[in-house]
Amino acid sequence: MSSVIIESLDQDGRGVAHHEGKVIFIEGALIGERVTYSSFRKKSSFENAVATKILKSSFMRVQPKCIHFDLCGGCSMQHLDVHAQVAVKQRILEDNLQRIGKAKPEVMLAPIYGEAWGYRQRARLSVRHVLKKGKTLVGFHEKRSSFIADMQHCEILPPKISKLLPLLASLNEQLSIRDQLPQIEVAVGDNVDVLVLRIMQALTPADETLLKQFADSHQVQFWTQTKGPETVQRYYPLDSPALTYSMPEFGIIMPYAPTEFTQVNSTMNRLMVSRALRLLDPQPDERIADFFCGLGNFTLPIARSGAQVLGFEGSEALVKRAEQNATYNGVVVSSLSRVPDQKVFGQRGRLGEGVTFRTMNLFEMTETTLRQLGKFDKWLVDPPRDGAIELMKAISPETAPQRIVYVSCNPATLARDAEVLVHSKGYAIKAAGVMNMFPHTSHVESIAVFEKI
Repeated sequence: MSSVIIESLDQDGRGVAHHEGKVIFIEGALIGERVTYSSFRKKSSFENAVATKILKSSFMRVQPKCIHFDLCGGCSMQHLDVHAQVAVKQRILEDNLQRIGKAKPEVMLAPIYGEAWGYRQRARLSVRHVLKKGKTLVGFHEKRSSFIADMQHCEILPPKISKLLPLLASLNEQLSIRDQLPQIEVAVGDNVDVLVLRIMQALTPADETLLKQFADSHQVQFWTQTKGPETVQRYYPLDSPALTYSMPEFGIIMPYAPTEFTQVNSTMNRLMVSRALRLLDPQPDERIADFFCGLGNFTLPIARSGAQVLGFEGSEALVKRAEQNATYNGVVVSSLSRVPDQKVFGQRGRLGEGVTFRTMNLFEMTETTLRQLGKFDKWLVDPPRDGAIELMKAISPETAPQRIVYVSCNPATLARDAEVLVHSKGYAIKAAGVMNMFPHTSHVESIAVFEKI
């Protein structure tokens, strides 16, 4: 069996080596290690493989904390020291900016760390009754498989939720709909732990009794979802506290529904928002746009500065939630019936802490549409993995903000958008860095600041 030396790690945390003219991507291998491997996918120019034996170990290798690491597909980097994980992610960000964006930040920001374990407050657990095993499995999928890993606990879930995994499996065994409950969504808030049951068949009275007893015994709140997101509703108990997360630095409490998008790691979210606001440096006399604003995660902290903030989001449901959250936190919401322009909204400081939210398809942005929004002093951009390429391309001399703070969950699309800003729109990358939102996974959360030259 051939052995290779690992030259680098790719964006999925796999070791990268070369052998007989091919690139070999090897799961479970680290930089500098010599390993043997077994390929499970072979193409003309590359192979996907798994390490079978570590002949020379890296000093960065650690013993994975989770006993399910070799089976579960939830974490791919537990065998790498957590500080080294962040260093790898920082290098991935730099490499993407240089290779794709053809640009180099003037300053690399110090990485932001949070808790390495028990951090994942949002999760989607699969549920399946397996006849051959004679039991129900609740957890994440196995590596490269649709099978569910046989998990008794999970180190990255909050300890209370982790301990519930076998208990939820036992509960499912007792339900009449045990084969009609494929998924449980977890949302851990400041004051309540929510479990959303995706049910494909009506509950019987006996099922209802079991669920209520479980909720009372383990202090959780059940919600149900029978079809699409619009069918999500509280089930039991109905008098539990609202599901919220907080940002104490800005005096903000954010209510949300368990299936609405929020960050999985509330501690890291607070640190991320704090860094973004320091980099954005909003001032009371400024007009600021928050693109892909979601439920107002950045919008409301920006509004605390006294700047006039316009939040744009493609989901009408999230816009409605953002407006509710602004009102909940005492931030004035302008109820304009159209996209505000300079004549309507541009009177600086007119409302104090004021926001306007608008539903808009930001993936179809054009120069004309952007011009209709009026001039902004600064932008905060937090797109999904696809990035914000049409928004970047739509910038013209009349609409170019002085500063753009770009929060990204995909370094490749950040780098692609940076290439447009730097080489076509007259911006410089002043700073960039990573935030370890998802320890032990290959996910790279990052932030970059662009300044108009």
